[in-house]
Amino acid sequence: MQEEKISLLPYTRDRCHEFYKKYISDPMMTEVEYVYNEERADQYYELKVLDSSRVFFAIACDDVVIGEIQLKRIDTINACATLSIVMAEDKVKNKGYGTEAERLILTYGFKTLNLKTIYADTVHRNYRSKHVLEKLGFVHVYDDRVLSYYQLERVKFSLQEIG
Repeated sequence: MQEEKISLLPYTRDRCHEFYKKYISDPMMTEVEYVYNEERADQYYELKVLDSSRVFFAIACDDVVIGEIQLKRIDTINACATLSIVMAEDKVKNKGYGTEAERLILTYGFKTLNLKTIYADTVHRNYRSKHVLEKLGFVHVYDDRVLSYYQLERVKFSLQEIG
């Protein structure tokens, strides 16, 4: 899948390592510093990426992996899933890459997976993520102590987006 600036590529083990070798934890998300570990990246790949209730993609710009995006907790009975995105580092943020990646995976979720609802959540202080979700049509549903929760119904997602 490709947009103007980025493309979503199959998330292979090599792409997972490429991403985590350059990943820098975002202080908006956590105060814990990330240090690359090959074994941990392999475990993550096997536990998360190969999980059949998830669909993972690498976010690439000029064939360089700059993020990962997924639909997780895919529920085929209720036709819903939860969106998750992580960008590698600050220098790839605020350029529209995340917005394009989210638009692509939303289109994939609604059109290819035939989902009716896609959920998302973000920590309260991640205003950048909240802005992108709302720009894409997500509606804020509620907050708990840690997270803000959003949802997007297929009927609310632009028909032009899903063709």
